[in-house]
Amino acid sequence: MLLLSLLVAASCSEPHEHTAPAINERDSVPMMRSYGVNTLISDSGVMKYRMIAERWMVNEVVNPPRWIFPRGIFMEQFDEKFHPEAYIQADTAYYYTVQKLWHLIGNVRVKTVDGLRFNSEELYWDQERHELYSNVFSKVVTPERELQGNRFTSDERMHHYSVTTAKGSFQQEDADKKKENGKDTTAVDTTPKRAPAQPRKTK
Repeated sequence: MLLLSLLVAASCSEPHEHTAPAINERDSVPMMRSYGVNTLISDSGVMKYRMIAERWMVNEVVNPPRWIFPRGIFMEQFDEKFHPEAYIQADTAYYYTVQKLWHLIGNVRVKTVDGLRFNSEELYWDQERHELYSNVFSKVVTPERELQGNRFTSDERMHHYSVTTAKGSFQQEDADKKKENGKDTTAVDTTPKRAPAQPRKTK
């Protein structure tokens, strides 16, 4: 009789709900994953870039929101007539969507149709300011010269650029020719006053 009473009591009790700990922001996972990406990107209604990546993750939960390319990225830039102007590639990339800021890391390579080649381990691309910059050792090679330094800044088309704390040499007449063609290259030995932009959290 006692055993029967215990069984009845057990069957009438409320079921125990199993719950997991709350998910914190630091535990958030990407909201979207894409594999084998090959897509065109427009800017102000004009097709400007081709993006190729093995893996593309979008995380809008973290602050600031970002795109993540953990397996590398390759981007091709076009002019107004859809002709290739340059390409850029890196082992890893982050794109902060609010700031429109790219952070490229590892074996960063840029090559333009003019024959300019840029190599570094890190590069920022600020699409709001239309500029590129790096605070680590960078190397710029053109058909006329080779420049190396620990600070690189440029417009996003690589027409006007500078390498600071630079070592390397080039003839002044080559620089004058570039200026005549609307391009400017400088190798200076000064410390930049403006600090580089960094990803900022949104409110």
